[in-house]
Amino acid sequence: MTREEKKAIIESLTEKLKGTPHFYITDASGFSVAQVNTFRRMCFDKGIEYRVYKNTFIKKALEDLEADYSELIDSLKGFSGIMFANETASLPAKVLKEYRKKAGKKETRPKFKAASIDTDVIIGEENLDMLASLKTKEELLGEVIGLLQSPAKNVISALQSGQNTLAGLVKTLSERES
Repeated sequence: MTREEKKAIIESLTEKLKGTPHFYITDASGFSVAQVNTFRRMCFDKGIEYRVYKNTFIKKALEDLEADYSELIDSLKGFSGIMFANETASLPAKVLKEYRKKAGKKETRPKFKAASIDTDVIIGEENLDMLASLKTKEELLGEVIGLLQSPAKNVISALQSGQNTLAGLVKTLSERES
């Protein structure tokens, strides 16, 4: 591979990382071609792009970004692949877990190395469950709106249920006075 080809790969990777708010770095060493293709297909079906790069290319691309990814660079060891997710930050983690589940109990590949979620860096396999349980922005907004509507709904339902009681009470009191 010539210097120009390497430079082009690094530049395209840098642009891809700049344009993607959420990306995960995985270690897929020991994967067969069939396993990688199955994993890629699963990612593609969920709207995630999975690409394998040399660690030196990833490191140089991360160094070219404005944000500080020094912690992420330290995790670049072994065979590295990147999962690019544009919409949902938790989706790559869910895909990793789903792939492992379908592959069987003993399967722990691809391993989660690190992730960048809106430039926040998360490192380590132990954080995969936490990442998979992250809620989307829409889900959080829905919960907040539901919580804000709850007291108003309670007041309205109390007023509506008391409407018949109040009308009955007024009618009874007016009949007594006569």
